[in-house]
Amino acid sequence: MSDNRNTILAVILSGLVLIAWQYFYNVPQMEKQREAQKQAELLKPTPQATPGAAPGAAPGAAPGATATPSPAPGTPAADAPVASRETVLASGPRIKIDTPRVIGSIALKGARIDDLALVQFRETVDPKSPAVVLLSPSGTAEPYYAEFLWLTANGASVKTPNAETVWQQEGSNSLSPSTPVVLKYENGQGLTFRRTIAIDDRYLFTIKDEVNNQGSAPVTLYPFGLISRGGKPPVSGYAILHEGPIGYLGDQGLQEFTYKNLDEAKTSTGGNSRGVVFSKVTDGWLGITDKYWATALLPETNATLESARFTTGDKRYQADYMLGAQTIPIGGTGVANARLFAGAKEAATVGLNFPLVGFGGYNKQLGLNHFDLLIDWGHFYFITKPMFLALDWFYRLVGNFGIAILLVTVIVKLLFFPLANKSYASMAKMKSVQPQLQALKERYPDDRVKQQQEMMEIYKKEKINPIAGCLPVALQIPVFFSLYKVLFITIEMRHAPFFGWIKDLSAPDPTNLFTLFGLIPFDPIALLGPHFGAYLVMGIWPIIMGITMWVQMKLNPAPPDPTQKIIFDWMPLIFTFMLAGFPAGLVIYWAWNNTLSVLQQSFIMRKNGVKVELFDNLKSTFAKKPT
Repeated sequence: MSDNRNTILAVILSGLVLIAWQYFYNVPQMEKQREAQKQAELLKPTPQATPGAAPGAAPGAAPGATATPSPAPGTPAADAPVASRETVLASGPRIKIDTPRVIGSIALKGARIDDLALVQFRETVDPKSPAVVLLSPSGTAEPYYAEFLWLTANGASVKTPNAETVWQQEGSNSLSPSTPVVLKYENGQGLTFRRTIAIDDRYLFTIKDEVNNQGSAPVTLYPFGLISRGGKPPVSGYAILHEGPIGYLGDQGLQEFTYKNLDEAKTSTGGNSRGVVFSKVTDGWLGITDKYWATALLPETNATLESARFTTGDKRYQADYMLGAQTIPIGGTGVANARLFAGAKEAATVGLNFPLVGFGGYNKQLGLNHFDLLIDWGHFYFITKPMFLALDWFYRLVGNFGIAILLVTVIVKLLFFPLANKSYASMAKMKSVQPQLQALKERYPDDRVKQQQEMMEIYKKEKINPIAGCLPVALQIPVFFSLYKVLFITIEMRHAPFFGWIKDLSAPDPTNLFTLFGLIPFDPIALLGPHFGAYLVMGIWPIIMGITMWVQMKLNPAPPDPTQKIIFDWMPLIFTFMLAGFPAGLVIYWAWNNTLSVLQQSFIMRKNGVKVELFDNLKSTFAKKPT
C-alpha cells in the first residue's frame, strides 16, 4: 500500500512540475513570440526607400510637410500625431547614409541621426525579409533618435540650433566611411555653428561641433548629447537579460535601469520628466540597449560630464549628458567632440574583455570603460564568455554554429572525463550490488528502516557513493546555463542555421509532432489557447533529446526506492516537454551530450567488469508484464 501511495505521489508531483513549467515558461514565451510577430506585421518598416533619396532630400518630399518639434533638452517630447515612416522621412530634406552595414539618413532639420537600418540583419530568417530598423524619426509610431546640441545658461539670449533649425549642407551630400558630411548654421547674432559627421565601416558615428564667435560679446555654451526613445519599447521580459537604459559611469560603475524603474522614479529632472541623475562623471558612456541592438553616447574618455541622466516623461525615455561650460571669446572658436554607437551588439565590434583572449573592438580601440558590458554576459561571465569564445572559435573553423556546439560538447566531456569516470565507476559498482539490495528487500519486506541501514552498510563496505550518479548531471548545469545564455543574448547566434529544418539555433525547433510535422494544417495554440495548446508543441529535436535521455536512464541501475524509480522513469518525458520551447541549439547540445554519456558510461562499465544491460533493459521495458 505504501509503495502504491508513493508511486501515485511521484506521478502527481511530476505532472505538477510539467504543468508549472509550461504555465510559467513555455506559455509566456510563446505569447511573446506571437505578439512580436504580430507587431512586426503591423509596423513593418521599409527602410530601403531611404538610400535611394536624391542628394540632400528624401524622395517624393511632400510640399509643406514638417517634422515633429523636438522637446527641450532633457525633457522628453509630448505626444504628436503619428504618421507612417515613409511620410515622415519624406517631409523634409535629408542627407543619405550609405555604408556596408547601415543605411538611412540624417535630417537637415534638427540635424538628428534618426533614420537607420542594419542591412546585414533581417527581421526573419528569410534573407528577403526587411532589414532591421534601429532608429526612426519623431512623428512615427516608435521614434528613436540621437541629437547633439549646445545649451545656454539660464536667462541667456543666445540663439542656438534646436530641432526646428534647418542646417545648410556643405561638401559631400552622402555620408559614407570615406566621405564625412559638414553642416552649417548661422544664428544671425554673430555665431556660426559647423558640424562635421563621420562614420566608420561598422556602427560608430563621430561628431565634431565647432562654434565661431564673430559677435559683440563672449558666449558661454554647454555641449549636450541625448538619445531619445518614444513609446513603450518591447522587451523579452527575461530575468537573465537586461533591456533598457544602461551605462558605465566612471567610478560609479555599471548602471542598469529597466523602463519600469524609470516609470517609478520619484526624482524630478525638470519639467514633467523624472529619472536618475549622476554628477561629475569621468570616463563614462550611456545609452539604451535591446536584446541584440543598442545605441550609446560615447564622450571622450577624459571628458568630465557635469551630468549624466536617465529620464522619462510623456511616454519617452531618454539618456543624455552635458559637458562643462565653454566660454567662447570674440573672434574665438569652441569645439566639442562626440561619438555615437548605433548598431548590432557584435562581440567582435563592441569588444570582449577576458584574460589572454577576447576581442578588442571599440572597447579597446577607443579606450572605453567596460564597453563590453553592453552585452549582458551576466554575473557568471567567467562561464559564459569562455563558452562564447569556444563556440566562436570553432565556428570560424567549421562555419556552422551547430557543429561548433557539438565540438564544444566533446571538449567539455574531455575536461570532465576524470570526474565523470569516478562517477560512472561508482554507478557500475552500484549495479554490481543490485542482487544484494534485492535480497535485503526480500529479507526485510516490511521494515524500511532496517533496509536502509543494511543498504548503507553494503555501500560502505563496497566503497560506493550513492549520490555519485548525480555528478554527471550536476556537471552539466553550469555548461547548460552558459550555453543557454550565449544562445539567448549573443547576436552571433541569431538566425544561425544548423542542418535541415533548423534555420535558427536561438529559436525553438519549428516542427511539431502533434501536427504530424506539418501534414495536419492546424495551430494548437490558436485552436486550444496558449495554456492548453502549449502541451501540443513538440519538435523533432526535443523528441530526439528525450529518447537519448531515456536510453541513458535505462543504462543505469533502477533505484531501489519505488518512488525514486517512478520519478526517474518519468524524468525523460518531463524534460522533453520542458525543453520543447528552449532554443534548438540547447536541445541539440543536450541530446548530443546524452549520447556521449551513454558511450562513455558503457565503456567504463565494461572496464569495471559490469555487464552492460542496456538492450536487456530496453527489451524488458516493452515486454509484456505478468498479470
